[in-house]
Amino acid sequence: MEHITTPKVENVKLLDRYTNRKAANGTLYLTATHLIYVDASTDVRKETWILHHHIVTVEKLPLTTAGYPLLIHCKNFHVAHFVIGQERDCHEVYTSLLKLSQPAKPEELYAFSYNPKVSKESREIGWKLIDLKVDYQRMGIPNNYWELTDVNKDYEVCNTYPPEIVVPRAASKAVVIGSSRFRSRGRIPVLSYLYKENNAAICRCSQPLSGFSARCLEDEQMLQAIKEANPGSPFMYVVDTRPKLNAMANRAAGKGYENEDNYDNIRFKFIGIENIHVMRSSLQKLLEVCEMKSPSMSDFLTGLENSGWLRHIKAVMDAGVFLAKAVKDEKASVLVHCSDGWDRTAQVCSLASLLLDPFYRTFKGFMVLIEKEWIAMGHKFSHRCGHLDGDPKEVSPVFTQFIECVWQLMQQFPCSFEFSERFLLEIHDHVYSCQFGNFLGNCHKEREDLKIFEKTHSLWPFLLQKKQELRNPLYKGFTAYKELQPNTLPFSFQFWCGMYNRFDKGMHPKQCVLDYLLNCLSQKMKLEDSASELENKLPFLDGPLPSEGSSLSKAGHTTSKTPMLNTPQGYEGEPPPVLSNGALMGDVDVPSGVDQKHKENLLHHRDLQDLSDAPHVLDSEVKGGKPQHH
Repeated sequence: MEHITTPKVENVKLLDRYTNRKAANGTLYLTATHLIYVDASTDVRKETWILHHHIVTVEKLPLTTAGYPLLIHCKNFHVAHFVIGQERDCHEVYTSLLKLSQPAKPEELYAFSYNPKVSKESREIGWKLIDLKVDYQRMGIPNNYWELTDVNKDYEVCNTYPPEIVVPRAASKAVVIGSSRFRSRGRIPVLSYLYKENNAAICRCSQPLSGFSARCLEDEQMLQAIKEANPGSPFMYVVDTRPKLNAMANRAAGKGYENEDNYDNIRFKFIGIENIHVMRSSLQKLLEVCEMKSPSMSDFLTGLENSGWLRHIKAVMDAGVFLAKAVKDEKASVLVHCSDGWDRTAQVCSLASLLLDPFYRTFKGFMVLIEKEWIAMGHKFSHRCGHLDGDPKEVSPVFTQFIECVWQLMQQFPCSFEFSERFLLEIHDHVYSCQFGNFLGNCHKEREDLKIFEKTHSLWPFLLQKKQELRNPLYKGFTAYKELQPNTLPFSFQFWCGMYNRFDKGMHPKQCVLDYLLNCLSQKMKLEDSASELENKLPFLDGPLPSEGSSLSKAGHTTSKTPMLNTPQGYEGEPPPVLSNGALMGDVDVPSGVDQKHKENLLHHRDLQDLSDAPHVLDSEVKGGKPQHH
């Protein structure tokens, strides 16, 4: 709280950049964790909460006739434009937010003060919810070819890998240690995913320290052990996710890529995903397009193309598809790396696993995937997300791109994922919020040093508690689909308005079919429970019971006075959910009369009869014009 000099400022305006309506007028509060704006210009209390850790820039704009503008950009793409009456108030809020949004020490992060009032035992159980050993066992590991080893228990092999890693059983400790000395930052080849159907494996590592001619016998033996762990294939792929020019430039620094002449039976391939600096610049250009006030169609499409964002998303997706096809169709193992093996490598390996294995498309499976490929394997969340005041050149939207790739897959395969877009947005928000300990630090060792597991809470139990509102109503079950084969032609990629413009109220209404369907299914369940309860009470009533036919005719009689429920605005009952883009699904007018409520409930019960068939109907349409599941 020492950074807050002015905790409350009255008569602050909040502008809406997409409409010309009168600006909101209210009070701005600064707390230890949030900026809170309370709109006093409406009858209903409206609050806007902005987490300090979400703020990426705070900018004072030139004085206007209305006052002193303060523009706030957030990491979750929220943009807030305040106008403060007094210059002193504006400056003090500005300086406070600069300090609050850029903590210097990890101990100042929200996770270390966040207290959801759960017991110590519950917190410990929450951290044990995701057990990577169980996932490896699900793949059939350990087996004759692979083993889970604690060779890295003291981080003597690699200080950015977890203590336990999966390596070929044929690779001795001497081979592991020798290979680590030939790989950038000691990040040796380790198993990412094993495709049980044919023993083909996806492995990951960093670039070799090969320069122009150096070689390492232990590293060559390690790759040979990976190839021999898949006896059904005479070769293995080595995939460098970088553009070839970038990889060649690294050779001059004593790094580079594998020489095919030195490794037996490997096929080498460049993929061409750009580096973190190109991606950071691309996102900035995309956000400039999103923030254009009144763009023409030409301006918007030109800006989107010039940003290159969807082109980069396609490159990541193409790489994931290549890995999945190599494993499934060619029955070949694949070793993947970029420079240090914690950015592009994480994107590609996790996407390929998602395409190959339906488990990773469930709530629990997706959490396991993120824990395994991103958190445990040392994606530098602290640096890439700018959690602490540090080098801005280390910040890059690597994880954001992965989340978007998953969303793009969900557009092509709407019945294959247990979770909805909201689940992805919740995870993305909390990667930046620092409210939970999962994404703090850059690797497992750092999290141990920070005592994350003793001092903070895990995100996963929190999300599982919200499972009902984050689920996909079209999901057809774990066994319905196996591998996914997405179309990666340019027309298959969409701009994700729900991510990049979801806070722009002036762009609403935007109605989401899945949100409406989920609400209808929830209503249906409640009505069925109510009907069961009423049926249980019937035997205790005096007098003859009305026949089912007369009940239905009475219910049918009421429908003539009730409009058809064919739009989101038409439903009754619970308040409409907030869409992932921030909009309400519709204004709800609740009748005051109980009888009227009962009649409309009956109408709901009838209209929702066939909702459970919706996934099957949609799926038949998908099969008619979208990529097929295999």
